[in-house]
Amino acid sequence: MRRTILKAGALALALGTATGASAGGELNIYNWGNYTSPELIKKFEEKYDVKVTIDGYDSNETMLAKVKQGGTGYDIVVPGDYMVSIMIEQGLLERIEPNRMENFKNVDPKWIDVYWDPGRQYSVPWQWGTTSFTVDTEVYKGDINTLALLFDPPEELRGRINMLNDMNDVINAGLRYLGYPRCNSDKEQLRELTTLLLNAKQYWRTMDYSTIEKLTSGDVDVSQNWNGASMRARMQRPTLAYAYPKEGFTGWMDNVAVLKGAPNLENAKLFVNFIMEPENAALISNFARYANGIKGSEKFMDAEMQDAPEIVMPADAPAPDFVPPCSQEVVDFYNRIWTRLKQ
Repeated sequence: MRRTILKAGALALALGTATGASAGGELNIYNWGNYTSPELIKKFEEKYDVKVTIDGYDSNETMLAKVKQGGTGYDIVVPGDYMVSIMIEQGLLERIEPNRMENFKNVDPKWIDVYWDPGRQYSVPWQWGTTSFTVDTEVYKGDINTLALLFDPPEELRGRINMLNDMNDVINAGLRYLGYPRCNSDKEQLRELTTLLLNAKQYWRTMDYSTIEKLTSGDVDVSQNWNGASMRARMQRPTLAYAYPKEGFTGWMDNVAVLKGAPNLENAKLFVNFIMEPENAALISNFARYANGIKGSEKFMDAEMQDAPEIVMPADAPAPDFVPPCSQEVVDFYNRIWTRLKQ
């Protein structure tokens, strides 16, 4: 876990329906590691005189487990789409009604009536993107747009592959490769999936979330990856390319939400409104290298993001597959498969 404490500047509130807030104070953010723009935080602190503390996590499940323990002191979390749905159902998020805030008018309409938070009662967009994989095209010169590179790799890539240490991403990729549906409870298909994963494991070097570091250090030549992380890695290792596999890939959106009982509730609402300002949303994208779902932010983004192959999908790429939460029965099946894979 990474911990960064950043210091502050001046406070005021402009939340549409709210008309004021106490000056100064604190805000405690729990976000994915290496995912928060220092420039964004500095701007927020200097504008509103709020001291921001940031802790990092490496998966939705890690975040959920810590939040459910209670007593974290966190105000803001940044769960993925399916996790927002789970946290709303479990009563872990404040209903802050961002759809009534001043800057909500900037949210792209396609990200308002989303399955995980219809109408946006609890959350707003942070970043959105895809999960596929990155390949060094100097090492492998064939067609990269197939999941076979992860599950039945050519000789030059064997032992040079990193997979995300993420149950859903690994299992969903395997299901796509086999042509089977997600949230799958078919026992025969799950047995076939288990065989596929256990056999492929011999070709994997690591299972790690540190994809940028793995790729830029030369530790691996292929990594299951997020598109923004792939772009950041390519800036340091230009022969890297992001794959759009013909079998399909995951689409996702991370969202800013406020925890139930947040100790700094008004500052948390202030932050939610702040990041819906196009110039501020662009700061997030310029750092993490993902699209953000806020209209008008494009004109503030770095030029290289406008046509980056990791951000602009090819016309012939399949549509990203957004996967809602699976039933508990399916989760139990997946947990058993994952336990065997990690042994």
